[in-house]
Amino acid sequence: MIEIFPGIINRCEVNVPGSKSYTHRLLIASALSDGICTLRNCLRSEDTLLTLKALRKMGVRIDDAVTEIAVHGNKGTLKACHEPLFLGNSGTSMRLLTGVAALGDGYYTLTGTSRMSERPIEDLLDGLKSLGVAARSVNNNGCPPVVIKGGKIKGGMIGLKCNLSSQFLSSILLIAPYTEDGIEIKVIEGPVSKPYIDMTIDIMAKFGVDIKRDGYLKFDIEGNRCYRAENHYVEPDCSQAGYFWAAAAITGAEIKVRGITKESRQGDLNFTELLEKMGCEIVFEKDGISAKGGSLSGIEADLSDMPDMVPTLAVVASFAKGTTVIKNVGHLKEKESDRLSAVVNELSKTGIEAKSTGTDLVIKGGAHRSAEIDTYNDHRIAMSFAIAGLRVPGIFIKDEKCVGKSFPDFWKVLKTLGRNIS
Repeated sequence: MIEIFPGIINRCEVNVPGSKSYTHRLLIASALSDGICTLRNCLRSEDTLLTLKALRKMGVRIDDAVTEIAVHGNKGTLKACHEPLFLGNSGTSMRLLTGVAALGDGYYTLTGTSRMSERPIEDLLDGLKSLGVAARSVNNNGCPPVVIKGGKIKGGMIGLKCNLSSQFLSSILLIAPYTEDGIEIKVIEGPVSKPYIDMTIDIMAKFGVDIKRDGYLKFDIEGNRCYRAENHYVEPDCSQAGYFWAAAAITGAEIKVRGITKESRQGDLNFTELLEKMGCEIVFEKDGISAKGGSLSGIEADLSDMPDMVPTLAVVASFAKGTTVIKNVGHLKEKESDRLSAVVNELSKTGIEAKSTGTDLVIKGGAHRSAEIDTYNDHRIAMSFAIAGLRVPGIFIKDEKCVGKSFPDFWKVLKTLGRNIS
């Protein structure tokens, strides 16, 4: 358990690690490419290292040096893997690699933690099965562990449900160029988290594969293609930057996150717009984005495309005047924890009135009290509520090491704000 102490924050600048979403996708596209790809500023966290290690077990040579990662692409040829691929509670690793395994040689078992065995993946399995891939849930409950039989995929037209996760679509998009005839995907439900689909398509384009699309409803990808090896830089993670913009919002300080620009394709960059609506000042500079806190007011916002920012916005909302309604976030029940219940429970501990309607979160700003925060082994709950401790005395974060899932150095960076943490 760790305690956060309030205090004065002077104007400061911070660095956050490379994007988790981009790191996962770059590792996979590089592994499938036609040569050596050098990746700089990759995020090295529990989740991304699970993807890296799984690709190695599938026969991809990956040299991990201090300043860069060199991935030796196998042109879509993956070796048999007789041992289960353990993917912890990394939903991104599980979903994206379930598709990748379909390109491999023989049977692959993908498994994870007890929480992973509760996270639905049936819609992705159905999509793969409609392509002729043998894909099943070991326990016949639509959740991991899953078994995939790899081999040649002819391709064709499929309908895909994406109302629980856009990663189901990203998984099939990433492997589509390696099918014989290509794939035409029609989204029949959803999708949620649309910016993450754009990120996948952006990565594919960087590797020389373009996609024909009709918004977010139809995607057409040519087959018999191969990703072209290139060198890439991973831009800083906007989800992680959000904690420090939130810190500025609730303390009135001015905090710049270096290395992020308004040209970023990361959907979580739009968190700055929400803070602006609440009363913050946002400044876009050449070398980063600054937030400066002000008098905060509650807002109504649809966060269906920014699920990772929901706990962060909820904490900021607890310091705002009036009521904030965070809409269309029912799919957060299936994240690393049931984040809707987690946010409501922990805000209530601090004296804040909060409730979930099933699809929406409603938070009424007010006076806080000290509390021990349960994190549910969820990195985003831990980091979001740590920010509350910058204003509220007596905030203790339990199981603080869970931040290693996406931001291993979070506590070190938080200390650079001038805070005492014990």
